[in-house]
Amino acid sequence: MSNRRPMPIPAVPSECCPCQGATLDKLLQPAILALLAPGPLHGYVILQRIASVPGFGGEHPDATGIYRHLRSMERRRLLNSSWDLSPTGPAKRKYRLTASGRKCIASWVCTLRAYRASIRKLERFAAASIPAGSARKHERKP
Repeated sequence: MSNRRPMPIPAVPSECCPCQGATLDKLLQPAILALLAPGPLHGYVILQRIASVPGFGGEHPDATGIYRHLRSMERRRLLNSSWDLSPTGPAKRKYRLTASGRKCIASWVCTLRAYRASIRKLERFAAASIPAGSARKHERKP
């Protein structure tokens, strides 16, 4: 028999808990598609604008992750890119939606509407399981 005590499990900071809603990775694709719908953008501009997209809370996602996601979307033919050569600065990759990307963002709109309806139902179900008023302590301000 060992006299070793189990190592304590460190507490997870509340901002890292999925229940805080801080990890919305699945929403990155529709956000990028929506940003590109009006016209082509450089990767850096996408990176800068993504923080203003609802659901990202003003936070800039990891740049490496964004560029990885852009390459993945390009492989799946949702967008394409080309080099924008400038005589005064470095070449920059410019991304634009493809026809498949436009169909995909339209599909995302339907999917997000269905998510919203499901989330409302889940919210009512979850709220019914807690004592009255205790959810108010955790409400976020818009």
